[in-house]
Amino acid sequence: MPRERLRPVDLAREHGLSTQAIRNYEEAGILPPAARTPHGYRTYTPVHREALRAFLALIPGHGHQTATSIMREVNGGAVEEALRLIDESHAQLLDDRRTLLAVERALRDLTAEEKPRAEERPGPGGVTFIGPLARRLGIRPATLRKWERAGLVNPRRDPQTGYRVYTAADVRDARLAHQLRRGGYLLEQIAPLLAQVRSAGGIAPLEATLRDWHARLTARGRAMLTGAAGLDAYLSHPGRPGAVPED
Repeated sequence: MPRERLRPVDLAREHGLSTQAIRNYEEAGILPPAARTPHGYRTYTPVHREALRAFLALIPGHGHQTATSIMREVNGGAVEEALRLIDESHAQLLDDRRTLLAVERALRDLTAEEKPRAEERPGPGGVTFIGPLARRLGIRPATLRKWERAGLVNPRRDPQTGYRVYTAADVRDARLAHQLRRGGYLLEQIAPLLAQVRSAGGIAPLEATLRDWHARLTARGRAMLTGAAGLDAYLSHPGRPGAVPED
């Protein structure tokens, strides 16, 4: 029984794509090579349809570049390498979840922290200096200077004395950095998180950002499940390149 033959437009129409996109996907190795008619026209089969479905299902969870790499490896017969790429995406998602939990834990610790002792309380205008702040956090002043060089805190200088002056926002950033450092995060990992706190206008407005962060991670996790189902269907197709024929 002859195999079903499909035109590029047949594949394109199902997903609202152009026929040029189908040709591009084939040239990129996302789809297996198509057969040609005696006149040079491409002819596709149901296995190409399954490959396209798998690729489009992988994109939301893994991104276009990784989804492309996965399909290339599968079509090249390197299924184990394709699965390794998927594992890396899952590991990145887990790392992102851990980062989010660390930020939330640090914020909870900030709100639950006891009030500073009298000698460590901010002075007039809500400002403090490097010594009292270091004692409050239980670190050395040199650590605060290192954090400043890394961009975690940005105290201003008193124009008369040259001393570093930490505002309430600076103290907040230092406390958050301290909590994240205790959680094992590197300075280069903490800097963008603190930048997000500043851009949000403080910790309270950041709560909406955290909710959105949770939602995006959940959506990404669900998308990975959908992508896995699509790829599994393609891997199970008997016409896939490199597939083991059934007895």
